[in-house]
Amino acid sequence: MDGHDVQGRLRVSCLSQRLKAAFHYTVGKICEKFAEENDVTFTRKLLPLFSEAVCQQAQSFAVDLELFANHAKRTTINADDVKLLVRKNPDLLDRINGLCDAETATNEMLRENKKSKQRKTKKPSAPTAISDESNNADS
Repeated sequence: MDGHDVQGRLRVSCLSQRLKAAFHYTVGKICEKFAEENDVTFTRKLLPLFSEAVCQQAQSFAVDLELFANHAKRTTINADDVKLLVRKNPDLLDRINGLCDAETATNEMLRENKKSKQRKTKKPSAPTAISDESNNADS
């Protein structure tokens, strides 16, 4: 086995473990907040199960998003891929459509502001004066 291959695998494994730890922490915080707001409790054994389920779902989403982009002959995942992913959840689709619409409006506003600033900074150039040397060359 190549040394670079082993290092690459270790790096991926380390990143994967850090990501799972982040999922576990975040799921725990969400459960705490939900428990406080709804006066319920979660057992300690339930949190790792939630965490693992969320992690597996995220992995599934990532694979699906990559497949959608590849099918469209793209290497970059975009909003259309996300919309396709959540198409069976109308509430989430509406929310994502709203976010996309807001992002589009913001981008259009920024483009318009940039164009108006460019128009303001562009001044018509003054005609260049003919130098004395070129006038003397004609004589």
